Amino acid sequence: MQSTSGNVGSSVSRPLAGLRRRIGVGAFVSAALLAVTAQSAMAGAEFKLSDDATLNLGIGLRTSYTNLQNGAPSGNSGSNSFGVENSRIYMSGAFGQYLKATMNFDRTGGANGAADMRMIDGIAQFEFSEGFNVWGGRFLPPSDRANLYGPFYTSAWSYPGIASAGPAVAAGRDDGAAVWGSVADSKLAYSLGMFNGHNRVAGLSNQGDKSLYAGRLQYSFWDAETGYYRNGTYLGAKNILTLGGSYQSQGNGVGSAAAPGNLKISNIDFLLEKKLAGDYVPTLEGAYYKYSLGAVDCGSGETGAPGCLGGTGNVGGLVSGKSYLVTAALLLPGKYGWGQFQPFVRYQQFNRDVTQTTNKGTDFGLNYLIKGFNAKVSAVYTRFNDTRLAAGVQSSNQFVLGVQLQY
Repeated sequence: MQSTSGNVGSSVSRPLAGLRRRIGVGAFVSAALLAVTAQSAMAGAEFKLSDDATLNLGIGLRTSYTNLQNGAPSGNSGSNSFGVENSRIYMSGAFGQYLKATMNFDRTGGANGAADMRMIDGIAQFEFSEGFNVWGGRFLPPSDRANLYGPFYTSAWSYPGIASAGPAVAAGRDDGAAVWGSVADSKLAYSLGMFNGHNRVAGLSNQGDKSLYAGRLQYSFWDAETGYYRNGTYLGAKNILTLGGSYQSQGNGVGSAAAPGNLKISNIDFLLEKKLAGDYVPTLEGAYYKYSLGAVDCGSGETGAPGCLGGTGNVGGLVSGKSYLVTAALLLPGKYGWGQFQPFVRYQQFNRDVTQTTNKGTDFGLNYLIKGFNAKVSAVYTRFNDTRLAAGVQSSNQFVLGVQLQY
């Protein structure tokens, strides 16, 4: 899940999903260094290092204009900000069918942010069969559907960071290992893993280096959802009725060394999507989260929260409470110019336990899908309300015009 400390809105895209280009190592080191045979360099061509070795490359970009009420530096006028929300480089290689590797990089920062390019995925993948695979490195732990589709594969524009707000070292990821697969005609999907976890810093709650354990189980009643990652919509390519849930647990996962607490996060989610007569495609997504913290986490802003002692990465910011997510979208039939229209509405709410306050966000948006998730334009109006803020600034309005491209 997305961390509340700097990762919201920058979560996961699956490695190379939706890409149309496979480019081998030989395209870059030349035949003078490696004896390779390259096919035509036209779009969609494949270059090979050998008969069983390939390298895949791609890019993903999300850029936007944002107008946020009282978002200007003065604090009393609307902002007018252009920004690159995600700028990603995707890389994936394979030796034969079973041994694979993934490295993905992202520069995030939002409308006014400045950040360096960082590795968000670094995965050694042993993919033996549909029913059993082993991954190790940095990747998305078994978690909620939203974290497994991220900002690039949602039916909305942004990642639902109000509702999905768990620990992460980078963009929803953590370092660890997991086994996963799909059985029972691919209908039943499972994933189980062990990861470094939260607050693993001297002076904080996990200075004793306890691991985070994570698991997800889901069942698809209609078409199966294969692979490790998930979508917020399949844009009519599948009829989906899937119910899933996840659980994460870590001893001493929150708080400080003087006052540690156990971290437990549970979630239930579903996705319903069916192509109807006339090629209308309605989508309905829902999720419920429970964040159980045995102590007030450092840097969370809750009453009595300790400081995080300079720790960075997967540190601090978690909040005890319950949250909800509901998204509805409708893909309209027919093309208008280059693409199709998909109006959507999304509601998120987080009820905090310690301060007894509530954070809400309601989106009303319209997607223009030129090439599915690979070329998308979104216009979104959002109404925010956070009762932890001062009375005069609890509510605010935001308008975003965003463009998403993947190659």
